[in-house]
Amino acid sequence: MPTGTMELVIGLDEDNRTGSGLWGVQSSSTVLNTSRPFSVIAAHFKPGGSFPFFGMPAGEFQDLGVSLEMVWGKYAHQVREQLLEARTHEARFRILELALIQASRGHLGRHQAVQYALREFGNAEYPRSVAEVTEQIGLSARRFIEIFRDEVGVPPKLYSRIQRFRRAIQSLHGIQDPDLADVALSCGYFDQAHFNHDFRSFSGMSPSTYLRRRSPYINHVPVLD
Repeated sequence: MPTGTMELVIGLDEDNRTGSGLWGVQSSSTVLNTSRPFSVIAAHFKPGGSFPFFGMPAGEFQDLGVSLEMVWGKYAHQVREQLLEARTHEARFRILELALIQASRGHLGRHQAVQYALREFGNAEYPRSVAEVTEQIGLSARRFIEIFRDEVGVPPKLYSRIQRFRRAIQSLHGIQDPDLADVALSCGYFDQAHFNHDFRSFSGMSPSTYLRRRSPYINHVPVLD
């Protein structure tokens, strides 16, 4: 399911069967083949947390998955070789941490407008609209959208929609037999039809289908044959 975040995954199988890649912020669900076991190490970035490490605006990766070699070049191979040689999980995480720090070249700061917007959009009780946030930060709407997409990976309006969808998923996940109309209204949708449309757009299924197929893991729904 879409989360509004980016993911870095490095395959640790000796034959490199799983590959290594960077996944941008997704606006729809992704199918993951788990029919065969595989070994990876991954970094799940917080919203807006990935942009210092890959030398390109995060928005360039929206709805894409690209090989890590396309982003880091030969450095990706060097990091993977170090990971394969490491003998413990702790050593591997330390190697990945140092690789990210080196890739950032010390530029870890985030634009204050983006920090403020992420905080306001993420407020579960009183999420702010894009118009309200734009009015508070003192930038033009066009400039704010540009900065936000460069750092977070999607425009602020789409990010806000994804977060509203996330709140709905969390509500559905925690209730045995939820009232879909109540969930829609409590999460800020105009009506249930609007809720159904957004839910299907992001997940590829209706809310009722999700309820029938949901698993113990909030972001994962088993694909039925």
